[in-house]
Amino acid sequence: MSNASERNQVEQLGYAILSHVVPAGMVVEIAEEISQSTPHRSQAGVRHAMHLASVTEIASSSELIALVGDVLGPQAFPFRATIFDKSPDANWLVVWHQDTSLPLRNRQEAPGWGPWSTKEGIHYAHAPSDVLSQVLALRVHLDDSTVDNGPLKVLPGTHTLGILEDDRIHRLSEQVAAVECVVPRGAVMAMRPLLVHASSKSHSDVPRRVLHIEYAASESIASPLELEVV
Repeated sequence: MSNASERNQVEQLGYAILSHVVPAGMVVEIAEEISQSTPHRSQAGVRHAMHLASVTEIASSSELIALVGDVLGPQAFPFRATIFDKSPDANWLVVWHQDTSLPLRNRQEAPGWGPWSTKEGIHYAHAPSDVLSQVLALRVHLDDSTVDNGPLKVLPGTHTLGILEDDRIHRLSEQVAAVECVVPRGAVMAMRPLLVHASSKSHSDVPRRVLHIEYAASESIASPLELEVV
């Protein structure tokens, strides 16, 4: 993070919005490659996007590595990238939830992990909270995220409560004041995976493309399991 207050915001609230992080030229390059890519594309965007050259480049860039290094430490590395492409033709809502599932190299029963699933040939398992506390996501905004085009909404501070049951998440959504994360093009939103979040459908013709990159504090956070880079 560029200063201590932003680091503190991530730790206390579970998120921070960081302006002027990604050069305009890099935003254009990523957006163009996304528009040309077809593998792993769904209505919502592109899963397992680390195979795209521009995504790998920005995920490993000194600017983003420095951001996550301030929170996760010097061994932090990107392991998963997802492109969300919300538009009038691909519009959806996401209910309040936490991100608890991680991609793994092999399926192996381990305490605290599971249930398991497979997505496009990749093993996934829900991870324990101590592992998820060593993960940070950076959401690179390729378009302006506005109140009208389905921005991310968060419940500040909920990342400190551990892994929550659906009923508890629902109660929190009624008790905690939600924040709409309006983020300009080229800015980055840092967020913890256990932060309870959601998004509404877009009510605008303006697209909302976001590159969601997840970083781990080290290669050993999932031990005895191994993270898969996707």
